Amino acid sequence: MLKSFLISAAAVLLLTGCAQKQVNVSDTPEAVTETGNPKLKQRWTFSRQYTADGEMKPRGGTSKGAPVVLDTSPNEAYLSINEPGISKFEQDRRAILAMTGTYRTTFDFVETVPLKQGYKLDRPYQSWATEIVEVIEDTGDFISLQHILVMYLIDDEGNKQGPFVSKHWRQDWKYEDTDLLAFSGNNTWEKMTITKDESRGKWTQAVYQVDDSPRYESVGEWAHEGNYSGWTSEETWRPLPRREFSVRDDYGVLEGVNRHIVIPTGWVHEQDNIKLIVDEKGEAVSENPYISKEVGLNRYERITGTEYAPGDGYWEATGEFWGDVRDAWSGYIAENDTIKLKSSVEGKKLYQYLFEYAAQVQESGAYDSEAGSKFAAETIGSFIVLDDEETGSSAY
Repeated sequence: MLKSFLISAAAVLLLTGCAQKQVNVSDTPEAVTETGNPKLKQRWTFSRQYTADGEMKPRGGTSKGAPVVLDTSPNEAYLSINEPGISKFEQDRRAILAMTGTYRTTFDFVETVPLKQGYKLDRPYQSWATEIVEVIEDTGDFISLQHILVMYLIDDEGNKQGPFVSKHWRQDWKYEDTDLLAFSGNNTWEKMTITKDESRGKWTQAVYQVDDSPRYESVGEWAHEGNYSGWTSEETWRPLPRREFSVRDDYGVLEGVNRHIVIPTGWVHEQDNIKLIVDEKGEAVSENPYISKEVGLNRYERITGTEYAPGDGYWEATGEFWGDVRDAWSGYIAENDTIKLKSSVEGKKLYQYLFEYAAQVQESGAYDSEAGSKFAAETIGSFIVLDDEETGSSAY
């Protein structure tokens, strides 16, 4: 049997907010807080003042998290960004590296402006997680950060359950990168090139899904002014996230700007999105392509005292396999100017195949890289669309 702290990827996704029910939201000033305290009054912003009470209640995850302790000690990584005498490039690097650590993460999304005649704004979305963000590669001008969920829950009887561990998303940062892989709608990504002048002094951020498939990539510049350190992307197309794909199909692209800001208590990810309808060619429809505007705010708050060794243990056991998965993806991307992906193969998502293999690797305590590389390449290859095959959606 698998170790008791492991659960399926699908279950972890439910814990982090894919269940489309009312969310329990934590919002308390105390150092020791619960990540999902039902006694606290539910709060949300941009509520519609003239709608019926409760009509705009947030949707999202329903799980109740165990108490966590917010880390109020001096954030040395944050303070190091403004060390006297270092270069702008080194400031940028330190800002990216400052996003590593252990966090309570909260996710808030709310539609603010209807753009289509007769469109009714959707309910806000709120959820939470606890996770590790750690460096898996740093070569100077390239930094790769891996997110790993490590979650503890409180059941209906008040007992603590967990930890529940799962690989989460990944973000790769590259300095003065001229080659990007851009989402173009309909489960398709296309290579694009920018000039050296367009990339000078800037960093690309490439975001990957839990199975290391591409999600989106954009270019932007870090700004460091006084106690502000933030990176702002250019306008970027992104696939629908699970929070949207699982409940609606009336649009196909999130078009928006991402901003990452490093702060003393951790960091935040801001989003300014427009929901866009595209046709089968991945082009905005000719009439009324926009549905609504949406803002998002993901907060990563530093925490201390929580046992995260199981997350480190998972990565120690499976990290080599996931490295081979990344290599397989790199090979397919290098060989193709366009990548199209199927939604599922034989009734299963790509992440299910890869997570199951990783679980077997962890259970066995040993890893055969030759076999793992072959499995990764063949499995990913089975999801690459050939000719006019149907793509579906790869959202999780």
